[in-house]
Amino acid sequence: MALFEIERVTPLPPAEAWRRLTTWERHSATVPLTRITVRTPPPSGTGTLFVARTGVGPIGFDDPMEVVEWEPDRYCRLRKTGRVVTGWAEIEVRPLGGTAPVTGTPWSIAPAGPGSSGPSAPAASSDAGGQAGAPGEQAPGEGDAPTGTVVRWREELRVRGVPRALDPVTVAAGRFIFGRALDTLLRV
Repeated sequence: MALFEIERVTPLPPAEAWRRLTTWERHSATVPLTRITVRTPPPSGTGTLFVARTGVGPIGFDDPMEVVEWEPDRYCRLRKTGRVVTGWAEIEVRPLGGTAPVTGTPWSIAPAGPGSSGPSAPAASSDAGGQAGAPGEQAPGEGDAPTGTVVRWREELRVRGVPRALDPVTVAAGRFIFGRALDTLLRV
């Protein structure tokens, strides 16, 4: 299976980032030729079922998914159960500068992949002259807690009929497609 991870930093508060990422129908606007249909009534949570239909007209495939773990505003895990695409995906959201992720897995900012601007974090600010001021004084913004949210998308997938030797191509394509999806969904 092809495993990839994407991380983004956004100025959005965690609850808003979570809402944008888990309103499943919104993903339709971010992945080319794909329409999302939620099969269970709202609200989303463990047991939510939805299908990503990718294709043009009658030519395409379904990617059915089920939410198998759900911690509102923090973490969800999806199981992909299709005939073409199988595997899982995780979405984790945490405040920038916050505590360790829900799963206990150490977070690392993944290097920028194709189609992404890569992760970014707020830079420390200084005054217009670039000087910190008198000894012992803090520069403006220095010592302030960072605001915003870190989002991590991890996915392991297998595309039926694609040889494992092509997993690096699957990873590159996944990072590109889902990196663009994150960038679009989290756009301020």
